[in-house]
Amino acid sequence: MRVARQSRFHRILGQAFRAGRTRIAMTELRNVEADLAQFRTRVVVAGLVVLFAFGLLVARMVYLQVIRHEDLAAQAESNRTAVLPVVPNRGQILDRYGRVLASNYSAYTLEITPSKVGDLEATIDALSELVSIEARDRRRFRKLMEESRSFDSLPIRTRLSDEEVARVTAQRYRFPGVDVRARLFRQYPHGDVASHVIGYIGRINQREKAAMEDWPDEDQANYRGTEYIGKLGAEQSYERELHGQTGFERVETSAGGRAVRSLANTPASPGNTVVLSIDIQLQKLVEDMFGQRRGALVAIDPRNGEVMAFVSKPTFDPNLFVEGIDVENWKALNESVDKPLLNRALRGTYPPGSTYKPFMALAALETGKRTPQTVVNDPGFWMFGNHRFRGHATGPTNLHHSIVKSSNAYYYSLANEMGVDLIHDFMQPLGFGQITGIDLRGELRGVLPNQDWKRRTYKRPEQQKWYAGETISLGIGQGYNNFTMLQVAHAMATLANGGTRHKPHLTLATENVITRERTPLPQDPPVRLGYKPDNVAAVLRAMHGVTVEGTSAGVFAGAGYLSGGKTGTAQAVTIGQKDRYDARKLEEHQRDHSLYVAFAPLENPTVALAVIVENAGFGAAHAAPIARRVFDYLLLDQYPNPQDMEAVSKGQAGRPIGTPLQASTMPWPPEQESTPAALRATP
Repeated sequence: MRVARQSRFHRILGQAFRAGRTRIAMTELRNVEADLAQFRTRVVVAGLVVLFAFGLLVARMVYLQVIRHEDLAAQAESNRTAVLPVVPNRGQILDRYGRVLASNYSAYTLEITPSKVGDLEATIDALSELVSIEARDRRRFRKLMEESRSFDSLPIRTRLSDEEVARVTAQRYRFPGVDVRARLFRQYPHGDVASHVIGYIGRINQREKAAMEDWPDEDQANYRGTEYIGKLGAEQSYERELHGQTGFERVETSAGGRAVRSLANTPASPGNTVVLSIDIQLQKLVEDMFGQRRGALVAIDPRNGEVMAFVSKPTFDPNLFVEGIDVENWKALNESVDKPLLNRALRGTYPPGSTYKPFMALAALETGKRTPQTVVNDPGFWMFGNHRFRGHATGPTNLHHSIVKSSNAYYYSLANEMGVDLIHDFMQPLGFGQITGIDLRGELRGVLPNQDWKRRTYKRPEQQKWYAGETISLGIGQGYNNFTMLQVAHAMATLANGGTRHKPHLTLATENVITRERTPLPQDPPVRLGYKPDNVAAVLRAMHGVTVEGTSAGVFAGAGYLSGGKTGTAQAVTIGQKDRYDARKLEEHQRDHSLYVAFAPLENPTVALAVIVENAGFGAAHAAPIARRVFDYLLLDQYPNPQDMEAVSKGQAGRPIGTPLQASTMPWPPEQESTPAALRATP
């Protein structure tokens, strides 16, 4: 029984064991299949991810290589190359006979870029051990820093010698942000002669850079790399002509940003030559005749408006401004009581004094207020109510003698008869108190008064009213009258030309430096004012009488031509009616001005001028002698000898002293001017 039970147990146990193995085998089979399924899913997902990633890479490649190919290629090229502006050579300025007034020369400069330098003062001190850097160079450099951006390259020393260039180049590795550059410099070979006409160039300041941002894109591109611009005179007025067309050079650069080789080049086109109408020899003659005195002279060809001389004294040396003027020179010029920076011919306004009388005489004839035969008694004064207007007695005076003898009473009464508004309306077309439109910037209008002008000028009602007594002094060129010498010369030229007005201009033409083709500048057509020829002739004959029997007869005695003129003495300060003028009791700047207007020759005039010598007194003593020698130069080819020149410059000459020299044989340029003072003084 026990054996049978054990056998049955073993049989059951065996069956159970076999059943368990079967279940285990079945379980194991099911897990493998699940794992395979799971693996396949993962493979599919991974494949999709890989495909998506490759898709992104392909899309990015297409975007970079196809869509942005040109842009990225340009960026890659820019990393390897650089496009540098090629600044054009600035055009020359010549006088009417081809003599050079402004030109260029090449020299090396030592420059510092402040943003690339750690300790600026230490760097400058170290550089001063290699080249001479004076205190004025440091001051000028600081002034340039104030006017420029920190990343601009600024000169600390200009015009380096070859030895200095070699020393700096050998030690350049010690000075990051320091470089030696070859630059073109502007040069004014005649120094201070005609400086107000020629002007000067200087570094572009922040205000000018801001203004240039409003220029058209084409003009801004043309000034890339340009650091200098015309600041005054013809240099400023004809900046676009003189500047030229900027070129471009594409160069391959090293990792340090230095040019390795040139890849392509578009050359710059140099600026045009500007030909002025002035005669520089005549200009210097007039400036020398002024000596140390202040004043202005404008000489115009009445036939076409060409300005042959445009003088303002004292002058200044424009070479001082090219690289930035140092503090000492700027202070000397800016604070001088003589105001050498003031262009007196363009911006100085003065009462014309008795030089106004010929124009008043023409007004009298044209408006019918007087005839040539009208006689006014001149007892030496003229009464308006209880007010006595002073003069000098000329007795019974007609129009001719009113100019020859310079009667005040004649013109006091004429002004009273005409009234301020009629005077204004007649004088305005002659250019008094008007912008002439000459091709120089900064011209002042002056004052040609009328009732409307006074209402606009003054604020208080009692000041705005025009009083009849204020008109009287206008007749002799005093009162509110204030004009520039350019306006007076312009009016004189119009009168000498029979009433035909030409716009005054200082430039004749521009010349292409490559083709040598000269292009005359267009001029406005002349304006005919419609004066009666007989009236003009009567005034011009009277002005001729001034040189024969009047106030300038002594100065023009023996002249080899006939001319007309009118002296003038204009008050700088008001003298009371009960006081007597005594120059010895007045400060120099309070003394009367000396004026003269003139034209020559009498028939078919070719020159008309106006000249003023400030605070010099009687017109015949100081202004007229200068005018006489201008006419001698232009009409007779004569030049004052040294003795005569010295006398004229001191106001001690009338007619020429001794034998004049022949102007056409005078050496030019004078030996002492071969190198301007500003350049000679530079180390």
